[in-house]
Amino acid sequence: MEIIRTMLRSLVSKKLKDVSKDIVLITGTGHGIGKELALIYAGYGSTVICVDINEKNNVKTVQELKHLGRGVVYSFGCDVSKRDQVDQLATRVLKDVGPVSVLINNAGIMPTHPLTQQTPEEILRVFDVNVFSQFWTIQAFLDQMKKQRKGHIIAMSSVAGVAGLPNLVPYCATKFAVRGLMEALYEEIRNGPYKNQINLTTIYPYMTNTGLCKNPRIRFPSILGLLDPKQVAMRIVKAHRSNRLELSIPSFLLHYNNWTRLLPNSWRFFLNDSIGSGVQSDLK
Repeated sequence: MEIIRTMLRSLVSKKLKDVSKDIVLITGTGHGIGKELALIYAGYGSTVICVDINEKNNVKTVQELKHLGRGVVYSFGCDVSKRDQVDQLATRVLKDVGPVSVLINNAGIMPTHPLTQQTPEEILRVFDVNVFSQFWTIQAFLDQMKKQRKGHIIAMSSVAGVAGLPNLVPYCATKFAVRGLMEALYEEIRNGPYKNQINLTTIYPYMTNTGLCKNPRIRFPSILGLLDPKQVAMRIVKAHRSNRLELSIPSFLLHYNNWTRLLPNSWRFFLNDSIGSGVQSDLK
């Protein structure tokens, strides 16, 4: 009976939680989804901490937010792939702003060419930015959440974190890694003293018009065209406020992937080839 009650509760529309008193730290706010997230959270009255390696673009985001009169906003420059810089960031944020209650790991890079044409430096860098940065920020800010006995961590994976794609081998590997990180961390928290106090959400967006997808290949643009960063950010915030464990954007993609995994491989490959979405090499 308890299983049935749990299933029924999951079907009932949840009241969206208030984020106006949260201190929200977002990485990669200089442009794209990160910038749109900062705009939305500031609009809800959250204290927003914008973090980006590109300090010039990050300052522009903060200036835009202040011009619009949205919330309390801070700008911090940081290369989140560097553990020492993240630790220094956590110390500065705690001193100058306060304890972070929402962490959004959004920063990422996406080299798009065949594996044999990816340099060792490129492969190391994509893992540093897309994966290890999330380890460093979680380790740096999770203790702040534990002391408050509340918190939420949102991680950006990708549809490339549930299905492999050509020209994206290292990128796919990093996004699969983020999925594994978040699933394991969820189990660690769920089985510890902070269950129901610290929540996790993993996001799997389709290709988004942020500049990362330089040569997208799209067969059905009316169904699976490039996503708008603002719309993606809105879906992420709603997933956070409703405590969703995971969300693909569009939402059917996770269900599609799970369903096709049950089919014979030849059928699954045929269906995926029929959709015809992906990226072409960015090398000439």
